[in-house]
Amino acid sequence: MTRSGRAPRALHLLRVRDTHCGMTPRRHLTLLVAAAAAALWPSGASADPIPRTLEDYLTRAPFKMPAMGAPVFAERAFTITDYGAVGDGHTLNTAAFVKAIDACAQAGGGHVVVPAGLWLTGPIVLKGSVDLHTERGVLVQFTPDHTAYAMVQRPGRGYTSQSAISAVGANNIALTGDGLFDGAGDTWRPARRNKATDAQWAQMLAKSPTVSGGGADWWPTKEAIAGEDYLASMAAKTHAPTAEDYLPARDFLRSPLISLRNCDNVLIQGPTFRNSPAGILSPNHCENLIVRDATFFNEWWAQNGDGMDIADCRGVAIYRCTLSTGDDAICMKGEGKSPYPGEAGLQEVVVAECTVYHGHGGFVLGGTTESGMANLWCTQCVFDGTDIGIRVKSGLGHGGLVHEVTIDHIFMRDIAGGAIDFNTFYDNTPVSNAKAAVPLPRDASKTPEFRDIRISDVYCLGAGAAISLTGLRQQPLHAITIERAEITAKRGFSAVDARDITLKGVKIHNLEGPPVTEKNTLNIQILE
Repeated sequence: MTRSGRAPRALHLLRVRDTHCGMTPRRHLTLLVAAAAAALWPSGASADPIPRTLEDYLTRAPFKMPAMGAPVFAERAFTITDYGAVGDGHTLNTAAFVKAIDACAQAGGGHVVVPAGLWLTGPIVLKGSVDLHTERGVLVQFTPDHTAYAMVQRPGRGYTSQSAISAVGANNIALTGDGLFDGAGDTWRPARRNKATDAQWAQMLAKSPTVSGGGADWWPTKEAIAGEDYLASMAAKTHAPTAEDYLPARDFLRSPLISLRNCDNVLIQGPTFRNSPAGILSPNHCENLIVRDATFFNEWWAQNGDGMDIADCRGVAIYRCTLSTGDDAICMKGEGKSPYPGEAGLQEVVVAECTVYHGHGGFVLGGTTESGMANLWCTQCVFDGTDIGIRVKSGLGHGGLVHEVTIDHIFMRDIAGGAIDFNTFYDNTPVSNAKAAVPLPRDASKTPEFRDIRISDVYCLGAGAAISLTGLRQQPLHAITIERAEITAKRGFSAVDARDITLKGVKIHNLEGPPVTEKNTLNIQILE
């Protein structure tokens, strides 16, 4: 049936008080996943209809994926101890990593091997045809000495501090093995008082007494707290600042642990990455990127501690990764101008069989979407304890067209906010100590548009809200379909500034308020 006015609706949206809005035993979630998979992937032509390998997912994507494959490396090994590295946690091994990577690249490529040990180092720059392989028992600890990190240029955006691991224009590169990389992020990140226990806050103040906002925000150094005002002053004095000009703001200009730009044929497989200054993984303008069987961990209070931010890339596969983060976990972004003229900046991405524990969102589209996104598929993922499950966000001034998105077979539990949440009033406001508030841009040509998004086979035990759709008056959410979902939540379904929305076979067990609320909507269909 069609809801263009106040016609009766099919009672698939239920208010139920005997539900599991609190903690649910983990085995219940496992049983839910297994039962739903068995019911929703009926046997057919294939003896095993559920995709089991990454190749299966790439073949069965609801759009044509480009040919993808992991890079292949020459069977040559360059062990860092042969270049002077000492794994005692006290010897700085930056030079040894540089020498080993240079030797490997100059020989035509191969594997730079890091054996078991505690390896203190400065930033690592990857080069083409090099696999940085960490064996089991490896802990690579990046130095907390910020002077080791140079100021590096960001195209069109000035300079920032160097990432712990980076590559620019390097093809056929990899991070593999069973090692752990620690980005020393706790020496870079500000923290908010409301995210810290009394004991944690006392420890922070013992390291640095620098606070702002009446004690609401902590800063690790005086340079960090002064950085924003310094940059404003610098911009007023010069229109062409150099890397040296930016140096006093280095502690404020935090970078992701891994920064990859203009790199093709990239593999990240196996390692654990944790404690990043900002987000952990940030590929930009990359193609044929495979991230599988890797772990991304930031403490839940880590400010801007995203797991991965995939921006303006094409041909991306994220498979069987585990994340627990201080911000969004698996995040898709469209930043600036698309590298593909006339096409979406981010396109042809498959995310499959990933598990997210803490995070502001499990699978996220936005907040920056201005270069556009198309042909994205997230499937067979578990979100256990995230703030929001499926999160779609953007806002005026940094929005663009996001379409042809498929999200299915998502299993969630104990979601603090919305199980499915669309928000076009999102502003990414950082921790700030600026003396004068600078208004965010409101470029009307950068208005977010979300359409042709299909969500199905979603199951959630406990959420703050089941489904929340909030569009803009000038650009409503539209052409969104949600099928075969069952969600237990405090609040039900709400839609504001939305049209042409279809819910089919959706069951919501809500504890509070009406099952459906609408404002400024048109053609909302609720079908059996």
